[in-house]
Amino acid sequence: MTRVRDRHMIGGAAAACAVCCATPLIGLLGVAGFAATAVTLAFAGAVFAAVVGIVAVTAVLVRRSRARRGDGTVPEPTEPAAVELGPTRTGDTS
Repeated sequence: MTRVRDRHMIGGAAAACAVCCATPLIGLLGVAGFAATAVTLAFAGAVFAAVVGIVAVTAVLVRRSRARRGDGTVPEPTEPAAVELGPTRTGDTS
């Protein structure tokens, strides 16, 4: 049984253990952290590639289906329109 007066020794021992073992544990966690970061980046890259691929395929399919909705003919291009550009600022009168 621990007495009230001996509790400071337990706290001191815990602090000494933390100081002594902190460096090797942080090193091990760093290696584990690097591996976890690498796996996370690889997984994120794979998910990003899958999402971009799905969106690209969906965009192509939607565009094709919208092109087929009509009677199958391609609309004729309209005549080009003449556009006159004026000065954009009051100082541009050249």
